[in-house]
Amino acid sequence: MSSKQVEPLVKLRDAYAMASEALNEYIATLAPPEAKEEKAHEWTWNPQKIPWVKAEGARGAYERYPAQDQKPEATLDYQNLLQTLKEHTKNFLFRDGWNYWLFPDLVTVGRKKKK
Repeated sequence: MSSKQVEPLVKLRDAYAMASEALNEYIATLAPPEAKEEKAHEWTWNPQKIPWVKAEGARGAYERYPAQDQKPEATLDYQNLLQTLKEHTKNFLFRDGWNYWLFPDLVTVGRKKKK
């Protein structure tokens, strides 16, 4: 391909890139404040490293940690999740398709996959 053929393609690519950036900036202004806050938050816990236990509640099946009548292990991921939940409004947050919440005892964490 000659430079005469490539030049219009490069300009078109650059124009689309600029349009894409502008759209992303505009879309970010439309998000509710809590969504922006979570997006900016760096997660210090990995939910895959927490030994979740299946449970049944008034609203159906969910997972919890620790299990009832079990003392929680002080793993770093669990402790960081606990701290993150305590920092969020109503001890509740949404991450990667899961709802996480803190029970009234302030030690038990529940999670449920959002449908």
